[in-house]
Amino acid sequence: MSFYLSTIAVYFCVDLLAAWALNMQFGWAGIPNFAFILTQAAGAYMYAVVALGPSGGLTAFQHYILGASLPFPLPLLVAAGAGGVVALALGLITLRPLRRDYQAAVFLLFAVIASDVVSADVGLFNGSNGLAAVPQPFSSLQTTLGLGGYQWLYAGFTAVICLGGLSLVRGLGGSGWQRALRAARDDEAGARALGVNPAVLRLQVFFIGGMLAGLSGGLLVGFISAWSPGAWEYSETFAILTGIILGGVSNNWGVFVGTFLVQIAFQELTALFLPQIGYPGLSDALVWVVIGVLWLLVIYFRPRGILPERRTRMSTLQPSTSPEMSDAD
Repeated sequence: MSFYLSTIAVYFCVDLLAAWALNMQFGWAGIPNFAFILTQAAGAYMYAVVALGPSGGLTAFQHYILGASLPFPLPLLVAAGAGGVVALALGLITLRPLRRDYQAAVFLLFAVIASDVVSADVGLFNGSNGLAAVPQPFSSLQTTLGLGGYQWLYAGFTAVICLGGLSLVRGLGGSGWQRALRAARDDEAGARALGVNPAVLRLQVFFIGGMLAGLSGGLLVGFISAWSPGAWEYSETFAILTGIILGGVSNNWGVFVGTFLVQIAFQELTALFLPQIGYPGLSDALVWVVIGVLWLLVIYFRPRGILPERRTRMSTLQPSTSPEMSDAD
């Protein structure tokens, strides 16, 4: 049970970091980024290829680019940078003056195309077989702590990174930059009239969210030691987005609650305790059916989520005309 709980703890921290990143893009800026999983996958792949070392010896069964052997935590920094660069490139292509439904379609197409390209090109990241035998950080402590103790150590490390991500998100969430993003989301013409450049702001939030997504991908591949195209299908973005909508868009604690309910309670626990029915794989498919139905129910009956977005109230100070009024203020 301890082994299972530590695994769930790592998965939850990784999913939560990714959800906060997507919430910045979707909640603050209104960007329907259905290619979000692409930035997480970029971080995971780059973490793997800069930690695996040259292809040969124990890794001769797989082919990949770079093949560096950077010491930890440098692969995590590379993963975050890769996620940010991919997000920036994606944003430059897709964040054009299109309607949001068209933007969503373009993002989804990019996610599908990228998955097909990586699966077909064996020399890039070993094709559809993916990468395996990725070195785990702190692996020297496994002999001392045992496998269970090591997993709890990694879960604690992931939780610290997650708290750091929350601090960054909370700091940005209380800034004028975030309020400008929300203004551009709600009324782009009005924001432009006030001197706000929505295009630049969206690229910025896209880059920051991409870095956090890449970091979450690096943390995950460092834990499971493998990554393949099957791990980042476009449906994974819908699972993260469902948690955000269920918990409350633009509310950090709402995202926390929604991510736990969708990614842990509905996906992990339901898949564990749901009895095997029908043909093999049917029970796993039913989990996605439940997530889809849950999304529809939330949209119909509680579109603002469990913990709705908090409204910003700005106090207006009246100019004083006398010393008495100034003292009273």
